[in-house]
Amino acid sequence: MPYQPDDFLSAHFNSNGRDLTTRIDAQLRQIAPDSPNLSLYRDMMLTVLRMAEDDSNRWNAKITLQALRELTHAFRVLEQYKGRRKVTVFGSARTPQEHPLYAQATELGAALADAGMMVITGGGGGIMAAAHKGAGREHSLGFNITLPFEQHANATIDGTEQLLPFHFFFIRKLFFLKEADALVLCPGGFGTLDEAMEVLTLIQTGKSPLVPVVLLDTSDGGFWQGALDFIQQQLQANRYILPSDLKLLRLVHSAEAAVQEIDQFYSNFHSTRWLQKLFVIRLRHALSDAALDTIRKDFAALCLSDTFVQQAYDGEQHNEPEFSHLSRLGFNFNGRDQGRLRELVDFINQKENWAEAPVSTPSIATPKLREHS
Repeated sequence: MPYQPDDFLSAHFNSNGRDLTTRIDAQLRQIAPDSPNLSLYRDMMLTVLRMAEDDSNRWNAKITLQALRELTHAFRVLEQYKGRRKVTVFGSARTPQEHPLYAQATELGAALADAGMMVITGGGGGIMAAAHKGAGREHSLGFNITLPFEQHANATIDGTEQLLPFHFFFIRKLFFLKEADALVLCPGGFGTLDEAMEVLTLIQTGKSPLVPVVLLDTSDGGFWQGALDFIQQQLQANRYILPSDLKLLRLVHSAEAAVQEIDQFYSNFHSTRWLQKLFVIRLRHALSDAALDTIRKDFAALCLSDTFVQQAYDGEQHNEPEFSHLSRLGFNFNGRDQGRLRELVDFINQKENWAEAPVSTPSIATPKLREHS
């Protein structure tokens, strides 16, 4: 049975007429009187109290403390960049400066910065250093992992506030995805492949919101094509994945094509969220009636029940005035077919399916994990 904070409180901390919940709530109201998250903070505190009551392992307590410190520090630092679109770039730390991939990653960083996007990398050398070199310090963020060897911050972000050090890989990975409006994967080693597979797993299972995942290689490179061949011949052929899962990836061979792929993804699609059982795609401009008819026919399998409904902003239902200018496409998404969902996004991004001129909006930087809560 799931842990219930209030049940735990009643069993262990109410005594002599004192209600610990009331006392905690009173303290929280003093610190953040207008916060809509007071109940969440209260449950966090009760969770820590429960851990203290168990008091079984010092190592567990140290892990929890370190994780909380890393999370809160990253939240605080990254808050100042929430209004900017960001792209996470993965690739080998060992790529030498004279390699064509290094030059390509430098071009990628510059192209992303020119398009108004920030570049997130692991903050190290090789591909990461190249992407930051191209983007420049103002457009760079580095999520560096603390290691006894190899991983040192590159010259672009070393010693700046844009460099966030992490002790735990899992927290670092969380922010690579949480902050990313797109991901570009360049060739690399075990770490890059690990990140690629984790990204695909999280998107495929719906644990991370749908974003463009771009595989970038040189025009004569076979790194990602070889990986795709293996996926098709072994994973798809043996039905370990669905054929549509490969729609989650795009292979390109130039920095310009990578940026175009990202821009195209957001040409009409804005972001998504769950409203209880209703899945909502925010659109920069509405779809035509003909496009809706096609969606209801060709993508019906995405719906658990009913069909697709396009609607304008409803303040009572959506409660998100910052997105009130956007249309919404809602449906009871089955939550499984993320590859087909990507195909739906591709469809709504086709200009001939638009019913009106696009809405001019600031660059998006939605907190995606929160949007899917």
